[in-house]
Amino acid sequence: MADMKTLQRVILPEAVQTDVIPLYIDSGSATGVQLPTRLDGDAAKTIEKAAAQQELKNENAAGPVATTSDVLGRRSTHLAAGKTVSFGTYFNAFPASYWRRWTDLKSVTLRITTEGAGMVVVYKSNARGVIQRVDAKVLEGAETVTFDLTLAPFGDGGWYWFDLTATKSDLTLVEADWLGDIQPRLGEAGGKATVQITTMNKVQYCIDNIRSLGNNLDALETVKEILIVDQGTEKVQDHPDFEEVVAPLAGKFRIINQANLGGSGGFARGMFESVNNGSDYVMLLDDDVVVEPESILRLITFADYCKNPTIVGGHMFDMYDRSVLHAFGEVVNPWRTFYDKPHEDMSLGHDLGRNNLRSTHWMHRRVDVDYNGWWMCLIPTEVINKIGLSLPLFLKWDDAEYGLRAKEAGIATVSFPGAALWHVSWQDKDDSVGWQAYFHERNRLITALIHSPFEKGGSVLRESLFLDVKHALSMQYYTEEGRLMAIEDLLSGPTHLHPSLSERLPIIRGKVKDFKDAQLKSNLDDYPQPKTTKPPFKGRRNFSSPGYQKLIPWTISTVGRQLFKPVDDLAKTNPQIQLNYSENRWWTVSKFDSLLVTNAEGTGVFWYQRDPKKLRENLARASKLHAQLFKNWADLRNQYRSAAAEVASYDAWAKTFQKHTESELTR
Repeated sequence: MADMKTLQRVILPEAVQTDVIPLYIDSGSATGVQLPTRLDGDAAKTIEKAAAQQELKNENAAGPVATTSDVLGRRSTHLAAGKTVSFGTYFNAFPASYWRRWTDLKSVTLRITTEGAGMVVVYKSNARGVIQRVDAKVLEGAETVTFDLTLAPFGDGGWYWFDLTATKSDLTLVEADWLGDIQPRLGEAGGKATVQITTMNKVQYCIDNIRSLGNNLDALETVKEILIVDQGTEKVQDHPDFEEVVAPLAGKFRIINQANLGGSGGFARGMFESVNNGSDYVMLLDDDVVVEPESILRLITFADYCKNPTIVGGHMFDMYDRSVLHAFGEVVNPWRTFYDKPHEDMSLGHDLGRNNLRSTHWMHRRVDVDYNGWWMCLIPTEVINKIGLSLPLFLKWDDAEYGLRAKEAGIATVSFPGAALWHVSWQDKDDSVGWQAYFHERNRLITALIHSPFEKGGSVLRESLFLDVKHALSMQYYTEEGRLMAIEDLLSGPTHLHPSLSERLPIIRGKVKDFKDAQLKSNLDDYPQPKTTKPPFKGRRNFSSPGYQKLIPWTISTVGRQLFKPVDDLAKTNPQIQLNYSENRWWTVSKFDSLLVTNAEGTGVFWYQRDPKKLRENLARASKLHAQLFKNWADLRNQYRSAAAEVASYDAWAKTFQKHTESELTR
């Protein structure tokens, strides 16, 4: 065992994290798989068979569930006599299929140290989610047991894990590890990483994560530097707890204060500094997250053992519902140039507190991805030297574009199970409206120009024009202004990208005062009371979609009404209705002349008011710009593809950083 390397440590949550217990340790049984939405033929029979085999019939399943009172530390837990717990969980099962696919590992050794009387049973699963018992040993007194486990059958998917049962007396798990006889790609010591956080006025999040990292120094042995790129007006270094929380990280901590260059400007700075300081990797982290520190060690360890330089990313759990998994793997649909799931039966927003890993068949299939979100993503500096830094997109699509660029250069991205953080979910915000709409539109089109394999970008132009019509009909005139500005800038060519990092956002935000629909008020009483003489939908609130079959004639009718029917006089002074956020759909909003709408965060209300003149101007402008895009697509594609390497280069970013760096602080 002396030459064996630790690949993954079994860990437990901190005492205050009762809501994440199911991600670490599980007292329930695997009660059956979650079925995909569409099944037929042999696939249905296979899943039914898996479900039947997965009924564990555990006599202890109805007993007490694991609680933080059982947890003795980050590595150790206690089992009362007669109790069984499973480590077939997100953070503690071993993702065997990922190690088999991306490394030279042929087998893995499970080492478990316990005290007391009991039994350990080792299980494995296959890509269909079928659970199979592998081996078992009786435990007596204080001892360490090992299991040598082959990775041969994990070609398409599957995990290893173990269950513990306390039999004649209480049982304590002292520690457990997954070990491998394998050499790191970068040498015996492995690689070192710069962990970089890009932040914009999220000071408390940064302080909390710095404190967490300082309390888990054993997970930072492979970290060369922790770097915060602070682009906000409220500075992390001004927080009263700053000196206290950085003290444990002495010699490993640095802050760069720079102008707001967006997420891509912050992350590109992390890439740039990691090359400069001699790191082997840069780990990019969002600021509004809660990090599981062990995930940092796991991503670096896995990347060290990959056969080739590989981008390795972590998954995203919901910040406010912490057992809910939102991102297990992501691809870009090449026809639409839009985010997609790797396969149809994958569920977004899956609650592992209600359906554990062992019961969720699709999580046993290995997922191959195009990119990993930069909420947590490890990039080798070898890759940066080969394909460049992020494109200067400010925000949105920078991570997806980089993953596609890497893929075209023969560099894989792996979304690695067992490494994750908690982040505010997409369901709690809507960044497709408001000032961010500019970046969504422009950067999606840039990504299509550079990477789409289809002439004219597949369906991207048609979808873009439809979204313009949708926003215009929804009276979201500020959002639509940003989208149209995006196309105008796109048509000007790639030379606008670096200057736009600092120049474009102030212009977009400055236009807020010109659009009534962009004025957010937190107090509903600041608006006139809703009144109407003849409410649409015959006064009903069941605002159903027209459906795809009726969509075109329905849209034509709605456009005609908005263009030519005069605005109701009462609607000019009073909104006709107030809609909550879930009711804010374009087919509903477009039927009114004036209405109040709650924003996605629930922090305020907008007043949308129909303006036929503005609608005509927007539709005419959108049609003209999309005609230009269609006509000039081939030329624009050549421009952006030819310029991409230079725009993302070290030298181009060096000039931008030199211009916008404010100060540095080392601790």
